[in-house]
Amino acid sequence: MSKLLKITDIKVHFPIGKAGFFGRPAGYVRAVDGVSFEIQRGETLGLVGESGSGKTTLGRAVLRAIEPTGGQIVYEHDGTSVDIMALDRKGLRAMWRHMQMIFQDPYSSLNPRMTVRDVIGEPLIANKLAKGSALSDRVVDMAQRCGLDVEHLGRFPHAFSGGQRQRIAIARALILHPEFIVCDEAVSALDVSIQAQILNLLADLQVQLNLTYLFIAHDLAAVAYACDRVAVMYLGQIAEIAPTEKLYYTPKHPYTEALMSAIPEADPSRVMQPVFLTGERPSPTNPPDGCRFQTRCRYATDACRTSIPKLREHATGHWVACHHAEELTLKGALEHGVAARPAHLDSPTIQAGT
Repeated sequence: MSKLLKITDIKVHFPIGKAGFFGRPAGYVRAVDGVSFEIQRGETLGLVGESGSGKTTLGRAVLRAIEPTGGQIVYEHDGTSVDIMALDRKGLRAMWRHMQMIFQDPYSSLNPRMTVRDVIGEPLIANKLAKGSALSDRVVDMAQRCGLDVEHLGRFPHAFSGGQRQRIAIARALILHPEFIVCDEAVSALDVSIQAQILNLLADLQVQLNLTYLFIAHDLAAVAYACDRVAVMYLGQIAEIAPTEKLYYTPKHPYTEALMSAIPEADPSRVMQPVFLTGERPSPTNPPDGCRFQTRCRYATDACRTSIPKLREHATGHWVACHHAEELTLKGALEHGVAARPAHLDSPTIQAGT
C-alpha cells in the first residue's frame, strides 16, 4: 500500500482564561500535543483511548475542521504531495472534496428541515458538481449503495431510525467520492445489531470505492473487527501504534495493557482480571514531566518521571512510546480468554485461541 496521509508533530492547544493587563491566555489545554503517524491508502486505522484523550480533536485537526496550533499534514493526491496546513480557505474547500467526516450522532448531524434527497445531494450542489437529472442519478446511486430505500428519499430525517440516519450521513459523506473518511464514533450511538450492519456497510463501501478510514472509537471489539492497524492515544499523545493483532495479542505499552484488560469476557463463567489504573488522569492544561502515563503506571521508574519517551519502532510496524517496552511482558486481550471482536459479527479479524 502507498502512503495517503502523513501527519507530523500535530498540536492543538486551546487557550483558557485571561491574565494580565493585555488579556493574554492564562494557560492552554493541550488537547493534541505532538502527534505523528502515517495512514496508508486503502487501510483502516483505528484510534482508541479513554474520553478526553484527544481522539476527536485529532480527527478534526487532520481535516482542518479544527485549526491545528502547529505541525504538518501532507496528503498524497494524484501523485502530488499537498501540504494541507498551507492551503488557504479556497484551497481547503477544494481539498475537502477528497476528505470527509462521518459524525457520531446521527440525530443532530442531519438538517431536520431538508429531505433525505436534499441532504445527500447538498455537497454536489455546494461544489457545483451536478444538477438536474445528473444530480438525481448520483443521489439515487449512493443511497442504494448505502442500503437506503429510494422511495423514501422524499422523507425528512425524523421519519428514520438511528441506523437509517447514519446510513444517510454516510451517503452524504461519500457523494463526492472522497478518498479519505474520518469516522468519528460512527457506530457508538447505535444498537449493537445495527452497529454490525454499519460496520459491514463501511467495509463493503471501502472495497467498492477504494476508501481509506481513520476510525475513532471506544469499542475495542468493534475496532478489532474493523481496523487493520490501531493507534492508542493518552493525554493528547500517541502511546502505541501497531497492526491490530499485534496490539491486541502483545501490547507493549502499560496503558494499552489496561485497555485490553477492560474488554468484557465472552464466557460469563470466566472471571475478568482487569488492570486497574490508580489515580486520576492528569489535566491536559498541566501534564506531568516525563512520560504522561507515569502517574498511573505500575511499572514507572525514575526515568519515566524525568525523561519523555519517544515514539519508536519496537518491532516491524509496532511503534511504542515507553522506556521499558523491551523489559515488560504485558497481558494482551487473549491472556484472559477474550475474543477481541463482537460476538454477533461474521468474518472476525481476531478470534480467541488463534
